[in-house]
Amino acid sequence: MLNGNEMEVKICKKAIKWEIYNDNFQNFKRYNIPRAQLVIADIPYNVGCDFYGSNPMWYKGGDNKNGESKLAGRSAFSTDFNFNIAEYFHFCNKLLKKEPKRNNGRGRSSDAPCMIVFCSFEQIQPTIQYAKKYGFKNYIHLSFIKNYSPQVLKANMRIVGATEHAILLYRDKLPKFRNGVQVDENGKNIRGTGKMVFDWMLWEKDGKDIPKIHPTQKPVAVLKKIIELFTDEGDVVIDPCCGSGATIRACQELGRSAYGFECSKAFFKQAKERMLLKGDELTTQMEFVWN
Repeated sequence: MLNGNEMEVKICKKAIKWEIYNDNFQNFKRYNIPRAQLVIADIPYNVGCDFYGSNPMWYKGGDNKNGESKLAGRSAFSTDFNFNIAEYFHFCNKLLKKEPKRNNGRGRSSDAPCMIVFCSFEQIQPTIQYAKKYGFKNYIHLSFIKNYSPQVLKANMRIVGATEHAILLYRDKLPKFRNGVQVDENGKNIRGTGKMVFDWMLWEKDGKDIPKIHPTQKPVAVLKKIIELFTDEGDVVIDPCCGSGATIRACQELGRSAYGFECSKAFFKQAKERMLLKGDELTTQMEFVWN
């Protein structure tokens, strides 16, 4: 059912909400949203007019023999010029829940929150350093392996990029981690339960049921894997750089509350109209999740 400007579904006495705001994430206090268990975002790469520099779309028909296309020397979106990573961490630090006081012991995960930042390879080290300044002392580098590359073979380039990068950031305590491990009545792990999770994952493409809205859109299938690992049903997820709304869609399909911020009116409108589940489609999905 609709509640003001928010979508809300109540199933099994749990209220799950989703909303995308056409606003900068720095203005989050206007909306009185709850703090998140997970903040996940694909930050702008600050490549500006070189966005299509290693992409076949730079050329007509994707072939450099045809000459440059109208996308040559063009940016993909307006925020890809002067994105400030320091400001991002200053505000996103406030979007996350505080760490629980209880100590779960060395090497054991807790209910502590975490942040995941998709970034370019060149942004990895600056992102880690800025994160430390705002209290995120620990990190894990995650790699996502593709079986294709968007890069064009030009200037006899033989090696092309087929990897996406993300940084898992957390403060002091190991964050909530759900890999299927079960515990006994004494709180000890039951041997043989749980699965090993590598620091690399396969990059799964979305099917035709997921609209393509944003040039750097991440697959809902990939986002769902990440969200399932670091949250429980009913937890809150926030995407400060929402873009296509794919993160919010992933949360809808998993029964997590989610809030996103998108400055572009065009992307905001498309995300609301094309990406998010609505009506009977949404109700059916939620019944599937809770059952």
